[in-house]
Amino acid sequence: MESEKAPKHLPNREAHYCFGCSPANPSGLQMKFYTQDSSVYSRLKVPDHLCGWDRLVHGGVISTILDEIMSWSGIYLLKQITMTKSMTVDFIKPVYINSDLKAEGKVLEKIGRHEALLEGSLYNAEGTLCARSKATFAIFSPAVAKRLGIAREEHLQWFEEICEVY
Repeated sequence: MESEKAPKHLPNREAHYCFGCSPANPSGLQMKFYTQDSSVYSRLKVPDHLCGWDRLVHGGVISTILDEIMSWSGIYLLKQITMTKSMTVDFIKPVYINSDLKAEGKVLEKIGRHEALLEGSLYNAEGTLCARSKATFAIFSPAVAKRLGIAREEHLQWFEEICEVY
């Protein structure tokens, strides 16, 4: 449950093309992220061109929303770079295109130094749980990410700025 504390907007980078969160990708979801400290959430509407059957959001898009919210939860709450290792999705209720949705992610458990278990939930405008996911994420420090070639220097600089501010 969200606290009464005012939500904090988590700034995104402008110069990237991520399908889930890039503000520059006109075909993507353009998710924006907020926190009230124990979780990260995003409010969004899925556009028509991402439908599956008739007016329903494609299951792959629902999975992407959940993956994205969990990843941002790991970035913000763990102050680590995250990469999905495995993920399960439960599709509970239909999700409709162009409807108000809320995605919420939280860290369930840090598993050693290099993994974490996260949970993502997708709710409709009435607050009904429509989809849920659990995932194991690999977590990296910026130094390890740089050494492994996972992220370019400008991405790592953005990440370090986010961690300093929040």
